[in-house]
Amino acid sequence: MKRYLTAFLAAACVSGAAFAQSSPDAVVRAAVEGTVTAMKADPQARGGDMAKITSVVETHFVPSTDFQRTTRIAIGKAWATATPEQQQQLYQQFQQLLVRTYAASLSQLRDQQVTFKFLPSNTAANAKDAVVQSHVISNGGDDAIDYRLTRAASGWKIYDINMMGAWLIQVYQTQFADQIAKGGIDGLIKYLIDHNTRGAG
Repeated sequence: MKRYLTAFLAAACVSGAAFAQSSPDAVVRAAVEGTVTAMKADPQARGGDMAKITSVVETHFVPSTDFQRTTRIAIGKAWATATPEQQQQLYQQFQQLLVRTYAASLSQLRDQQVTFKFLPSNTAANAKDAVVQSHVISNGGDDAIDYRLTRAASGWKIYDINMMGAWLIQVYQTQFADQIAKGGIDGLIKYLIDHNTRGAG
């Protein structure tokens, strides 16, 4: 799971300027190279400062993903029953959870020599969704990873990943469904807040 999240983080971070007007595979390539380079270029981040690494994630990752889409799909039908205030809380808390998770995963790449290979995406001109296949090659081996992107007004944005047959959203769908069944939308919000509070500690 740790390598899964590390790979997703490495491939999900891209600056807005880099991904605008780019093909889906170009977005993924820019994400990988841009984020890892930014982390290794910062002495504090390279030294393991999690606040700095988190800052790299917030700067290079958050503006270039569609976390609202990720949140909406992960929560499923219950999203429509939530009030606008609850939806905003869910989005903010889920984003915070993902940012911290990705920062922790990215920190493990600090001293590693990792190379990436990307397969060209055969995406139709009017396509709204695309999948990019790639390989992450490190001391741990060669991992095949798929990235799902959606076309937004400003360009393609990454919102999901598949490694070893498990899409990230599907993993969270199961967790969220359990929490909603136990305590409704408010129960899920509390679950996310509690999880983020523990992570902050």
